[in-house]
Amino acid sequence: MIVMPQTTVGWHVELEFTEAPRHTRAAALVRLADGSEVRGHGAASRAPVDANQPRVGEEIAGARALNELATKLLEKAHGEIDAVSGRASHPLHLNH
Repeated sequence: MIVMPQTTVGWHVELEFTEAPRHTRAAALVRLADGSEVRGHGAASRAPVDANQPRVGEEIAGARALNELATKLLEKAHGEIDAVSGRASHPLHLNH
């Protein structure tokens, strides 16, 4: 049996938040090893009757930004598969 060496690769994802009294926006950024960057954005709004909990707004906006980032990474990978294979592959989805 041939054992192939493993390579460890790491990505650093940056999240930045902008907060207003009832709105939180998040921007997510990942820089890939090929030098490209992928960005995602998300937002959360607080109803006037809800308690002011900035952390909760950050969690919601951050999750939405990361979800968009994940979708864009899948789209990027899908395009690269098609470019190398010369054919149309099945779309990639988050829940696979």
